[in-house]
Amino acid sequence: MNTTWTVKEHSEGELQVTVDGEVWEKAQKKVFNNLKQSVNLKGFRKGHVPEALIRKQIPAKAVYDYAAEEVANDALAQAVEETKIELVARPTLEVKEADEKSVTLVFHCVVMPEVTLKEYKGLDIHKEEVSVTDEDVEKEVERIQNRYADWVLREEDQAAENGDQVTIDYVGTIDGVPFDGGSAENYPLELGSGTFIPGFEDQLIGVKSGEEKDVVVTFPEAYGAKDIAGKEAVFKCTVHEIKYKDLPEANDELIKKLKREGVETLEKFKEVTKEDLAKRKEQQAENDFTSALIAKVTEDAEVDIPMVMVENEVNRLYRNFENQMMQSGYTAKQYFEASGQNEADLKEMMKPEAENNVKTSLVLEEIVKAENIEIDEDAIEAEYKNMSETYGMDVDRIKQLVSPDSIQYDLAQKKAIELLKESVK
Repeated sequence: MNTTWTVKEHSEGELQVTVDGEVWEKAQKKVFNNLKQSVNLKGFRKGHVPEALIRKQIPAKAVYDYAAEEVANDALAQAVEETKIELVARPTLEVKEADEKSVTLVFHCVVMPEVTLKEYKGLDIHKEEVSVTDEDVEKEVERIQNRYADWVLREEDQAAENGDQVTIDYVGTIDGVPFDGGSAENYPLELGSGTFIPGFEDQLIGVKSGEEKDVVVTFPEAYGAKDIAGKEAVFKCTVHEIKYKDLPEANDELIKKLKREGVETLEKFKEVTKEDLAKRKEQQAENDFTSALIAKVTEDAEVDIPMVMVENEVNRLYRNFENQMMQSGYTAKQYFEASGQNEADLKEMMKPEAENNVKTSLVLEEIVKAENIEIDEDAIEAEYKNMSETYGMDVDRIKQLVSPDSIQYDLAQKKAIELLKESVK
């Protein structure tokens, strides 16, 4: 078997393989024996037609084409092993030449792209120092107050203020024509919550019970429903009632309502909250630092990403989206009906994220190679054990679901990231 690998643009190339000798002869014989079973000639019983006559009925090209498919998988596997290329998609097959003695196959391949790393160690990126202020703690106290607040009806002559809840009917029109999803009755809207498109809630500040008001807004250009994105709409609103939020006093009794073990006083709540906020801020700072570092290394690197890799990642992101919808009790179809999008729209929006994910992964893989990062079996077994404890599943079951290669890949990338973090100036 002779093999030739020719690289072309965008990580694509042609893997040419010539198969001859006994392998090719056996493939032709097997195909011919299969095809001759279907040959019927008048005057002969099925299966008893002389081979010389059968060969006149079966075109040689048909035998060669089927035989080529017969040898293709093994030929591809051997050629990939010989040339050491890394395929990222199933190649397409072309039969270039074929006769009784040999067949020349051309596999059109997409391979792992080359990555050119720039400076990735000793970067001038740092983790932000964090602190928790008294104001931060007080905001958490206010959050608890809001959680247990009562909505109290305002007097009819009292105007709505920011933070109030107004119950309204509204009918939206564009150029005088109502549009789908643009109307509702007795809708409780908290002013300042950002529930509606920008500008809507602000225009209801100052209204009174029983009033009607036209709210004029423009839908954002990036609005999900393309038929109304960027267009001006008029919402005719009727105000039924206005309520303000009556906050409970911040005291020990309020804190006891949380039923949080070991936290029964306002003072203790503030103490624990300050500790929790410090941990959350520290974790966020660590995440931001890691993300900024990876983003810088990825941005500087040069790589020509094959489109098939981006498409595969888009499909993975879309499957995650479908799973998230199911966990929320909805379907992708319901989401599209509500948003005015479709699957193609969403996948197009996912492309930038997919491209970044693929490039980041490729760059980290290259760093793993450059730094000779290796993961031994003990580390893989330890990770299986951690996953078992995290998910409450037997290690054997985890191993059925997650391959050692996948574990090794993830751990190697984590090591690469730690190396980047440890090397900063």
